[in-house]
Order: sequence, then C-alpha cells, then structure tokens
Amino acid sequence: MTQILAADKAGVSHAAALLRSGAVVAFGTETVYGLGADATNAEAVAAIFHAKQRPRFNPLICHYGSARRAFEHVIADQRALRVAAAFWPGPLTLVLPRRPQCPVALLTGAGLDTLAVRVPRHALALALIEAVDRPIAAPSANRSGQVSPTSVRHVMDGLAGRIAAVLECGPCEVGIESTVLDLSGTVPVLLRPGGITAEDLQACLGPVGHTAVSGAAPRSPGLMLSHYAPRLPVRLNADTMADDEAVLAFGPPPPGGCCRFQLSASGDSIEAAARLFEGLRSLDADGARLGASRIAVMSIPKIGLGPAINDRLQRAAAPRTG
Repeated sequence: MTQILAADKAGVSHAAALLRSGAVVAFGTETVYGLGADATNAEAVAAIFHAKQRPRFNPLICHYGSARRAFEHVIADQRALRVAAAFWPGPLTLVLPRRPQCPVALLTGAGLDTLAVRVPRHALALALIEAVDRPIAAPSANRSGQVSPTSVRHVMDGLAGRIAAVLECGPCEVGIESTVLDLSGTVPVLLRPGGITAEDLQACLGPVGHTAVSGAAPRSPGLMLSHYAPRLPVRLNADTMADDEAVLAFGPPPPGGCCRFQLSASGDSIEAAARLFEGLRSLDADGARLGASRIAVMSIPKIGLGPAINDRLQRAAAPRTG
C-alpha cells in the first residue's frame, strides 16, 4: 500500500522518516515528481531501479538543500559557482567530479567519478531534504520509458503499491525535467535540455557544447558500450574459476579464484545491485595486487534487477576501444 502524505509538517516528517529508514518516497519539485531515496544508502538506491523497472543503471540526480551542501560532495570550479549563483535553487543539474570522501553510494552515480547534483526550487522539497539531512537521489517518479509525472495521480498510476509513499506537493510549476550541464571537463556540455535554456547558460558561461541525447546519455548516463569498464578484463557467466581469476560471486561460488567479492549470498538482486560497483572496484584493485588475469563473474538470473546488472556487466566485458 502506497501512502499519500499531506503537504504539511507531519507529512514532511513522515516522508523524511521513511527515507532515513531506506524506503522509497515520491515527492514533487518545480520540474516533475521525483522518486526519492537516501543517496548514501546503496540498497535504498537499488530499490529505485527496482520500482521503476529500469533496465540499466543510469546515474541519478542527487538533490540538496543548498549549493554549500552540494559542493561538500563534489568539486566546484568557478564555472560551477557562477551558474549555481545564477540558477540555484532551480531546474538545473550540474555534473561535477566527486570528492574523494563523498558519502554518496557508488550506485547513485552508476560507478562514475562524477555526480549529478541539483538544488530544487520547491519549498516542500527543500523542507524534505532538510528533514532527511542527507542528499536525496531522485529520478522521475514513473516506470522506465513512461511519461514523467507532474502530479500525485500520475505517480500513483504507475507506481502505486511499488513505493512506500508519495508526498503531496501540488502540480509542478515547470513540468519538464531539469537541464543537465556537464562541467566535469574543460568545455561545458549540455547533456539534456530542460527548465534552463541553452541561451541562459551561454549568457552566464560563454560557449556551451552539446551532446546527442537519448534514453542513455553519457554522465547522465553513458553511450559507449565499454564505458566505465574495470582495468582487468571481465569474463561473464563463469561456472568454474581459475586460480588466477578474481571472482564476482552471486550465491555460493565454485572453488578457485585468487580473491572474491560476494554480491549476494542469498541471490537477492536488490542486494547485488547495491554492491555491484563496489565489487567491481574492489576486485579490480585486489585482483591487480594479487596478479589476477581477469575478473570472472558468476551468472546473474534475469529476474528483478538482474537485467540491469547484466547490462552493466556486459558493458564492462565489452572489447576495449583504445
């Protein structure tokens, strides 16, 4: 049963308690309704992908209560400070390098060295973020591939029974998603048009590049098949393990291997999704130290979040392109 929470102090307090406990809660912003979870809790973030039935792990936008709090987790250069001062709070997402000790779960950023951050321009959303006292990861609150929601009714149409609650925040003022601007490189790149126009950004920053936008865009998220691959080669659907292989296990592993990382001993796809990027990074480091020839990955069933996990692993195992 999905609760509908009133737009008052009690509703915000209840929504915040659910989010702190690891539940998934939809809430409104000035753009669209977002499907929120504690961005520092990998299992809560995995539950977002499960609720949306999203077939791959795209980076999620982290919502903060202020630019100061956002910039505690990402590295902001002068360009970021300038556009944040001009457009935050507001419908602009910035992609910036993660700080080394950033507490946001790796799954939130799809294992990347960058993070997409935003400060929404909505009083209830800001009150909720303040009450949670953690960044809230929130893609649009709809099933993957469906139209983005701008009301509680839209959210319930697609997600009733799949999430803990919806905080009633009224109709969305802007009604389209936030603009996504990548400032992680030397040239600003517009990844997704939205509530802030390219002309507005150019007036603030000067020339802004553009990239092709699709359902799987880079950084927010990636187009290249072998993008974000570990340094060690990856062997999929392994049912036997050589002594010089680093093993990414799902359920009881066969004998062999020089080191192991268990995604889920019980075969739970949500737990496995939450641990996937940590596992790949851990085996990449431990395997290199122990002289492993590659990472051997046990078969992941195509149920629950299995397809999304397999999509990421297939990209990791794709032939390198340079």
